[in-house]
Amino acid sequence: MAEITITETDRRRSTALILDVREDFEVAEGMIPRALHIAMGQLQSRLAELDPAVPVIAVCRSGNRSARVAEALNGAGFTADTMAGGMIAWTRAGLPTT
Repeated sequence: MAEITITETDRRRSTALILDVREDFEVAEGMIPRALHIAMGQLQSRLAELDPAVPVIAVCRSGNRSARVAEALNGAGFTADTMAGGMIAWTRAGLPTT
């Protein structure tokens, strides 16, 4: 699993799936446009919603949960990275949210 920057995440948004693993109340504050929201605790039961052929960038609030999710996804046969700094870094940089 690689930890990638918010700049790299922004650049790869059109070719990778952004997977937001935060809780509902966190996502209500805004998320990366076109991201898929699956809370970390629901991931195992919703894994079939992900396409193993599409690279995943896992995102959470600060980067801790998403690192664990990316590691688990890689172990399940996906190609997954985590976004360093999470949504805190994304919003501080003024990048778009919905």
